[in-house]
Amino acid sequence: MAANSYSSLCDDFYVDLYVNTELDLPTERDTVLTFFERIQKQFPTMGRFLRRDNNDYYLEEDHAAGIYRWVSLEGDRIGSGMANPSTFEEAYRQDRLVLELMPYMLGVTPLDVDSIDLSFAMDFDCAGHHDEIIAEALFGASAFNGLLDLPHSKPIVFSPSMVVSLSQDMRTQVRVSVESKTSVYEPGEKEASREDAITLSLTVRQFPSPEAKFDALASFENQCQLAEGLMAERIVHHFVQPLTEVIAQRRST
Repeated sequence: MAANSYSSLCDDFYVDLYVNTELDLPTERDTVLTFFERIQKQFPTMGRFLRRDNNDYYLEEDHAAGIYRWVSLEGDRIGSGMANPSTFEEAYRQDRLVLELMPYMLGVTPLDVDSIDLSFAMDFDCAGHHDEIIAEALFGASAFNGLLDLPHSKPIVFSPSMVVSLSQDMRTQVRVSVESKTSVYEPGEKEASREDAITLSLTVRQFPSPEAKFDALASFENQCQLAEGLMAERIVHHFVQPLTEVIAQRRST
């Protein structure tokens, strides 16, 4: 499936890359600005530069159109992402540029890479109890559902996640998580209606092997293939469809 096909299944679809480093990234003014200026040269519409209170740096496009890019320098990780790309390649071009530039402009060598994460995330806008929706969609026939037979019971904290190894050495891993945005309310506190999104995310993480020099670009290409395959073969059928069906039922009642 193309990236825009996944966007049609949810309210927002994101492709995010994170390079996690062993050492802190440089924070010198010239280094930070030169790196972002090089990114902007390739993607001229990325014109919004921000520094957060924690000294994380962001270069991004305007979010108003719903389709936008961003690149970040945080304490010990580099981020690159795109919201609602029309194709995967549209997002991957930016990610490859970041991976190509990081050794020369940020000093991130193969020895410094702790891990690389490639994530596909889907937001499903829905009001009401996110935990109940997740439990109904994904755990209706599970052992956990047996707890919901108790008197006055309903799920109030239900954000499941699972990490699975994809390689014999366990250095290639996939994490699937479903995040509820509904708050846990204290007894007597009025429960407000929520319009936030349930977030389903798939992350393929690669740890470098100590036996060989790490090739970040080659790892990225492999992670892209794994993530796209898992989305098409497992995530849509077993996660996306049940969630969208329950959300649609809730909206119609």
